[in-house]
Amino acid sequence: MSHTPLENFLLQVSHFTPQQLQLINSKAVERTYPAGAYFSEAGRIAREIGFIISGVFRVCYFDNAGNEITKYFIDDNHFVVDLQSYQYKLPSTEYVQAVTEVQALVFSEQDWQMLSHTIVGWAETERNIITQALLEKIDRLSPLVNQDADTKYRAFLTKYPKLANRIPLSYLASYIGVTPQSLSRIRKNMAGH
Repeated sequence: MSHTPLENFLLQVSHFTPQQLQLINSKAVERTYPAGAYFSEAGRIAREIGFIISGVFRVCYFDNAGNEITKYFIDDNHFVVDLQSYQYKLPSTEYVQAVTEVQALVFSEQDWQMLSHTIVGWAETERNIITQALLEKIDRLSPLVNQDADTKYRAFLTKYPKLANRIPLSYLASYIGVTPQSLSRIRKNMAGH
């Protein structure tokens, strides 16, 4: 039996019957986010959970000087939600913005809650999804803290080879903490070696 990307993801973290998978799929609404569109915005309470079928979102914020800072990227076959805002009903402090066109399956808060009341073991599935997402987030953030820009860029290319050509230079530069001009120099130096 062939499964959708969402079903494949869910079956990696828990066990579901075909009927449960059908119910989960019935609650998801497919949406397209053009590049630049927001999945969630700072100042608003997150009320949806998405699963990325294709495309790339970035999580970003503005620092005290008004500079836009990219924290990390989320791509195909990952869930996307501002977890703190969603769980605690707090206004978000970050933006989740489409970097490329994104196809996503979106669950409303009400439908997600319905799944937790209907599917036995859904709470454990949620915990597994959240744990996996947090570990990936730590993995995306921690190597960048104490490295120079060249090392950060090389690490990014090694870890996310498919993302490098899908992300605008300005977002990638923000992610590794340099200006777009500095990133261009780093790329030029790498090409020369």
